[in-house]
Amino acid sequence: MDFGVVLQNDPPASAVVGLMRRAERQGFRYGWTFDSAVLWQEPFVIYSRVLEHTDRLIVGPMVTNPGTRTWEVTASTFATLNDMYGNRTVCGIGRGDSAMRVAGRKPNTLARLGEAITVIRDLAEGREATVDGNPVRLPWVRDGRLPVWMAAYGPKALAMAGRVADGFILQLADPFLTEWMVKAVRDAAAEAGRDPDALTICVAAPAYVGTDLAHAREQCRWFGGMVGNHVADLVSRYGEHSGMVPEELTAYIKTREKYDYAHHGRAGNPDTAFVPDEIVDRFCVLGPPEAHIEKLRALRALGVDQFALYAMHDSKEATIDTYGTEVIPALAAE
Repeated sequence: MDFGVVLQNDPPASAVVGLMRRAERQGFRYGWTFDSAVLWQEPFVIYSRVLEHTDRLIVGPMVTNPGTRTWEVTASTFATLNDMYGNRTVCGIGRGDSAMRVAGRKPNTLARLGEAITVIRDLAEGREATVDGNPVRLPWVRDGRLPVWMAAYGPKALAMAGRVADGFILQLADPFLTEWMVKAVRDAAAEAGRDPDALTICVAAPAYVGTDLAHAREQCRWFGGMVGNHVADLVSRYGEHSGMVPEELTAYIKTREKYDYAHHGRAGNPDTAFVPDEIVDRFCVLGPPEAHIEKLRALRALGVDQFALYAMHDSKEATIDTYGTEVIPALAAE
């Protein structure tokens, strides 16, 4: 199992770079950040600095979207970083939540997302693609490689990830839901004539190491609110009891009233009081190191290739270090 760390691009950027370097020293292979240009600093500028100051770390957004940048610009940015630092990027992509909504736009359609995945990957790897009806190619790309991993929750999105993406990002660490969604993605890949085992499965969720569960829950409750934005979209699209989406995912948002993106992805978010402890425990990875190892073993058994931990709480350094000294070695030894 690979490990990644997910950070926000809060200033100063040097702190993000420092945490990424720390993570690499502790055995993490991936460094991710949010991509929401209004709420945080521009990630691709920071990625260049991270790549310059690390040796092996693979970096990318969790997640970008097809609407805030034109596709040829996104592809060219990835291809430039890859040319400079040796194909050490990955493109996480989704419909867009905070990045689109805080700018007054709606999330992208699935059709647009699916088209963007193919176009961005083709352009970044030097192939010709059609952009707005015009053939486009980046003539300077040589030996470029850009895996594109799609974030998804709903049945149509899961099916699209299986059909067109190189990997699947699931932003929650609940074993029941992980099993259900990974199966949906792999079934869609098989139906499309692809090798379902060739898709990389990445589970991303907050991890907090410590014995004070009450404090850990309060530091990570924001995550249930963030996931709730996507769940609310699913409920509005499919209905609450449609059978299309497991009620284990949708039931907890019944008392959700509003969401202010000013607190997005931050501990103490006042709009996440509706998130019960049970959801925090299911969606996140909390407790002493042994509890983390146990849950990650269960996820690995379900086919998860990478656990990307959100370090957005008051114990970033300690969590990264404990993973490096206890959790990652324990999983690697097996």
